[in-house]
Amino acid sequence: MRHAILGAGAIGGLVGTVLGSLGEDITVIVRPEKLAGYPGTLSLERSSGTITAPAKAVARLTQPVDVLWIATKTYQLQAALDAVESAPNTVVPLLNGVDHVAALRSRYGHDHVVPATIAVEAERLAPGRFIQRSPFVRFNLGAGAEPLLGPMAVRLTNLGFTCQLILNEQTLLWGKLCFLAPIALVTSASGKNKGEFYADAAWKGKLDSAVAEACAVARADGAEVNLAKLQETFDGLPPTMRSSMQKDLAAGRQLELDAIGGPIVRGGERYGIAIPTTSDLIATINAAVDNKNSRKA
Repeated sequence: MRHAILGAGAIGGLVGTVLGSLGEDITVIVRPEKLAGYPGTLSLERSSGTITAPAKAVARLTQPVDVLWIATKTYQLQAALDAVESAPNTVVPLLNGVDHVAALRSRYGHDHVVPATIAVEAERLAPGRFIQRSPFVRFNLGAGAEPLLGPMAVRLTNLGFTCQLILNEQTLLWGKLCFLAPIALVTSASGKNKGEFYADAAWKGKLDSAVAEACAVARADGAEVNLAKLQETFDGLPPTMRSSMQKDLAAGRQLELDAIGGPIVRGGERYGIAIPTTSDLIATINAAVDNKNSRKA
């Protein structure tokens, strides 16, 4: 199949390299100024070894593809879509949050957009070069993807992916967010990695409270989430694990704070659910951003 990757950062690079290593045809959409120097081979460093795959780089997608994988930051999405001139058969967004699915369906049609989530710690080392730092890749797809991507999900398990097809889209999206939001907010607000805040009773308590708040909103929004299973997942994270938001905050980059924390805040307001810990963590992070910005001024 022909695949295009919109968002050639850590997640898009990981997906493109892995799919390309399985023999799929990969096109990477990059910024025009990056096109001339973009390599023709993608590489992904993993604990099991380095995976490589051929790929074409384009500044605009003018040819039809079977699947468009979207892995931009949420705040980059609308601008990035301007580079997609040919409508893909299927759009698979791997963005954080829950609000992007409706926006993409309004553009491409309901049946052409299949929500998906991915959980992995990865980084872009250089154009076309990526590294997977976590020992796991958890890849979940909406059940509507089974006819097209079901066989590929099976092949991905041979590369160490944990893949699931999930019927309830709210469960799919909120299941990721109930994991991502608490860990992103706590690591960013505290400046600590997983091992450090687990050793601090106050910060560990904030994680537990934030998880409970996120799950309460998720359930009110129609998702099925398992608090005990989430806790097992947090316990199993490597102690050195840091969230992408934490890394972005330290580097002074724009944050996906609204995409990650916003749905919990808005859902709490909509369903009358108190979310004091989540709100306090967001306020702490916003204060840190303001402090960094004032230093730059």
